[in-house]
Amino acid sequence: MNDEKRIRKVIIAGGGTAGWMTAAALSKLLGKNLDITLVESETIGTVGVGEATIPTLHLFHQLLGIDEREMMSYTNATFKLGIQFENWKAVDDSYIHSFGAAGKDCWACNFSHFWVKGRQLGIHYQIGDYTKEHLGSREGRFAVSPRSERTHAYHFDASLYAKFLRALAEKHGAKRVEGKIEQVQLNHHTGHIDALRLDSGKLLEGDLFIDCTGFRGLLIDQALHTGYDDWGHWLPCDRAVAVQTSKGEDPVPFTRSIARESGWQWRIPLQSRTGNGLVFCSHYMNESQATEQLLANVEGEALIQPRVIPFRTGTRRQHWNKNCVAIGLSSGFIEPLESTSIHLIQRSIVRLMTLFPSNGIVQADVDEFNILIREETENVRDFVVLHYKLTDRQDTEFWRYCRGMQIPDSLALRMQVFEESGRVYQNGTELFGESSWLQVLLGQGLMPQTYHPIVDMMSNDELARFLSGIRTQVRATVDTWPHHMEFINHYCKARTE
Repeated sequence: MNDEKRIRKVIIAGGGTAGWMTAAALSKLLGKNLDITLVESETIGTVGVGEATIPTLHLFHQLLGIDEREMMSYTNATFKLGIQFENWKAVDDSYIHSFGAAGKDCWACNFSHFWVKGRQLGIHYQIGDYTKEHLGSREGRFAVSPRSERTHAYHFDASLYAKFLRALAEKHGAKRVEGKIEQVQLNHHTGHIDALRLDSGKLLEGDLFIDCTGFRGLLIDQALHTGYDDWGHWLPCDRAVAVQTSKGEDPVPFTRSIARESGWQWRIPLQSRTGNGLVFCSHYMNESQATEQLLANVEGEALIQPRVIPFRTGTRRQHWNKNCVAIGLSSGFIEPLESTSIHLIQRSIVRLMTLFPSNGIVQADVDEFNILIREETENVRDFVVLHYKLTDRQDTEFWRYCRGMQIPDSLALRMQVFEESGRVYQNGTELFGESSWLQVLLGQGLMPQTYHPIVDMMSNDELARFLSGIRTQVRATVDTWPHHMEFINHYCKARTE
């Protein structure tokens, strides 16, 4: 291998969650062979509203050896067992998409087929009664033990999370440089990035560049002109207004997603404050109206001035182009309805490390990276689009548009398969498993017409005992859990400094 092609110097452009997650992972797991530099400017703010996560973050933390209690105490974190969706199917309707598995599957079909027949027999318990995370959410209870399955996630302060990871990255040799990027210097022969020139005049030369510059896409877009696929026709919201408020009641172990007239509102409880925001479509509501609506529907006093964040839903046509990899908002954006932003950052980082071009960039690796990240992003997109499309709401022009819009063929197929057979169609390895699709499909009002014939191998009495046994077991488990805040105070109380 030509030694000149070896990747020695990695330059990460931009900090925030994406930048410091990348720096921490590369320095801890590959750092002995790399010179890693992250450049960021204190004068450039980060979006910093990605305060809700999903359970896959445990895998990232395990790789980096992060202690859960230490991380949660540092970041003012609470636990999360799912998301409560309010007003999505219809005004005043509510359901929870919880983590964990619903009931018990068999070799031929998932638990929902048994539940569907039970429903036809008059056993009318909601699907969530067969999932301990769902029941724990509703009752405000939580517990975790060293041997328990990690089916919980977190609400945390994203800026503190970035600082936590920065300390880890610097401990393992990553260097931080303060400054604004004034120029991206390209190689005239290859079109690759040679260096970044800062406003101080300092030149940062590198072999591999990671673009974590947010929506600007300073490297991947402005320098390399990679191109962008806009998904606004499926996900019409294009603005968010965010504000932090003082703590109200004790934090619940779930995120609230409250559908409004032209979008939806998030409510994310931390130990000492609450994160709030309104995602909306500027075609139906202006920024002043959105800010007014948000402030009228928060609990506690505003701690900061509300700020508006414009965005364009979609994805880069290539997430890895030449010697530049886009991670985080620079790679694309799907609104945080299912808290997937940090997961997609994590997946890009892990995928990059598995395909890391130590001996030089190989186009086959670049192509594989782009194909896999694109597939995963599209799967997440379809899951989020489902919430808008599958609704009974027709009370505003926004919801009439969503209900009537054309959707990706891949999503249409999933909905058709579920309605006609009760099966949750899965295309290989996906982020959202059968239980997640099941809870949202049912929660949004789509009921299967039939169930798998293996269910009829049980007599009606056997089925009733089977369903009752699972419900009883779930109830017995959750009854042993303490109140959410009681557990936090014992396990990971936030630092007081």
